[in-house]
Amino acid sequence: MTVEPVTDRGTWFRVENGSAGSAVRRAAERLGSQLGLPAGRIADLAIVAAELTSNLIKHADDGLLLLRPVRRELDAGVEMVAIDTGPGMVDLADSARDGHSTAGTLGIGLGAIVRQASWFDAYSRPGRGTVIAVRVFAAPDTAASWVGGLTRPLTGETVSGDGYAVRIVDDRRQVMVSDGLGHGPLAAAATDAALAAFRDAPAASPAEVVGHLHRSMSHTRGAALAVAEPDPAAGVLRYAGLGNITGVVATGDGQRRGLVSLPGIAGHQRPVIRQYDYPFEVGSLLVMHTDGVVDRWQLADYPGLTGRAPLVVAATLLRDAGIRRDDAGVLVARSWS
Repeated sequence: MTVEPVTDRGTWFRVENGSAGSAVRRAAERLGSQLGLPAGRIADLAIVAAELTSNLIKHADDGLLLLRPVRRELDAGVEMVAIDTGPGMVDLADSARDGHSTAGTLGIGLGAIVRQASWFDAYSRPGRGTVIAVRVFAAPDTAASWVGGLTRPLTGETVSGDGYAVRIVDDRRQVMVSDGLGHGPLAAAATDAALAAFRDAPAASPAEVVGHLHRSMSHTRGAALAVAEPDPAAGVLRYAGLGNITGVVATGDGQRRGLVSLPGIAGHQRPVIRQYDYPFEVGSLLVMHTDGVVDRWQLADYPGLTGRAPLVVAATLLRDAGIRRDDAGVLVARSWS
């Protein structure tokens, strides 16, 4: 089986049999080598990939695994996100103990993943399935991440027109979600232009950044997009959007507040761009997603999920609310104290 190169957006694998598991392991080892991981950590990475895919094959329904590079300030590593709709687990901590088994196996899989990983988080509910996120760096990864996201192309496409980006500039933390019009390479090219323009945009308000993106994308087919700037110190979220990007602030008590995006297409015509400010207290979550995710989810339906890493929250929502006939992307950001 040919192993395709892994891009920064990552590669999704459908894991249903041993050959898919072997493909994931080889791709993970290749990516680790490309990123300069030492031989010992590449061996650990192979163990993680083998155990994740083995769990999907033995226990899961609709098992998917995302493999992609992940970068820190001084180095890079490999990230894997395994998603399934299988039977789930009552107690993840208990399932991670060596010797625990639900399928007559040795029961060392989840424990081995935790031991080899630089960072690990997961969420599982009986009857709802499991999400496991793992990062393997040369050194431990102890910093708590305030943001996480992932995208998935529609069934039959190899690239997604959805994308997201994160930046910190002049002490501003800003995130952006983009949905290139249509599907396939041209939609992906529009979002790539938005991502590049976002990274190079001046340190300015979300409305000004959206204006910069609009002017930078005139050569593309355009995109729906939104930029958010969480500022928990001020208790405020600043938000500006064009088109059908869904933005929600979810509070610790389970309440949802929708965020306003105005009609328009970044890169086309002369859209009205306006910024709105919302309360954003410590304990709140910002959820942004494209129209490839149905906006009927409720975090109250997932006990304990808001306490998990933003990446795990995003993956869970993508699994349960993502539409197969459309590109889909979710970003989740947590307020910090």
